[in-house]
Amino acid sequence: MRLPRWLAPHLAALRALLVLTVLLGLAYPLALVAVGRIPGLAGRADGSLVDVDGRTVGSALIGQSFTDADGDPVPRYFQSRPSAAGYDPTATTAGNLGPESVVDVLATDPAASTPSLLSQVCARSRAVGEFNGVDGRRPYCTDDGVGAVLAVFRRDGLTGPVTRVVSVNQAAPAIPFLASYQGVPVEPAHPGEDHVAAGGLVTPIRGDAPERPAVPADAVTASGSGLDPHISPAYAALQVSRVARERGVDPARIRDLVTAHTAGRGLGFLGAPRVDVLALNLALDERFPAR
Repeated sequence: MRLPRWLAPHLAALRALLVLTVLLGLAYPLALVAVGRIPGLAGRADGSLVDVDGRTVGSALIGQSFTDADGDPVPRYFQSRPSAAGYDPTATTAGNLGPESVVDVLATDPAASTPSLLSQVCARSRAVGEFNGVDGRRPYCTDDGVGAVLAVFRRDGLTGPVTRVVSVNQAAPAIPFLASYQGVPVEPAHPGEDHVAAGGLVTPIRGDAPERPAVPADAVTASGSGLDPHISPAYAALQVSRVARERGVDPARIRDLVTAHTAGRGLGFLGAPRVDVLALNLALDERFPAR
């Protein structure tokens, strides 16, 4: 019995659907699962988890925090790079803050305020400096850890004498980081008021911070994914004295351990040297247990 001509294309489509479903919906996924079970690949397929005494303590691919119950960094451990995702692999995302993000959004409710990228960097650098006993000052940062940025109002808009100056990242009743600018007193910002939209010219002030900050860049900025498990050798070196003091160990021995957990550039020329924070902290607990 011949099938109607209109039915033949539909049967061909149905056969293609069934074949592709079997190949791509069953065979292909099962083949990938099987490959993932090959010795040497199983660990990576499972997330490169790190186990100590039968207990999972982290992943070799995902950074994590080393903090106490209150969220404060634990002094005896090396600290990781900041994470915009909270080290949550399900929340990793790119941020929209760039070099021009220097003005905070100040709301009447401080919890509703949004810090600029500059103020985030300033606050982190100040905190890292205090935690490690070094100078945490950075150019274009105030002593209280926000961006040193002014909104400068001029009589004729872009030109003319200065008529008003506002420290846009320091909300009243804070004392502005600069007393005056070109002879005009600097006033604190007023939450809820957009001083830039009102005509103020954004004017960052460099200040007297060292040209090369003591706190390296990866200590104050998050990686693109927010999950980076590594830090730079410079950030690790900054933390050596603190960790050695907390564990009662000669700093030279801690530096040797850092060197042992430092990987070079990929293929000798890709990327930058990096320190595995989790592996380093586990080695610390093994060789120099906290007293």
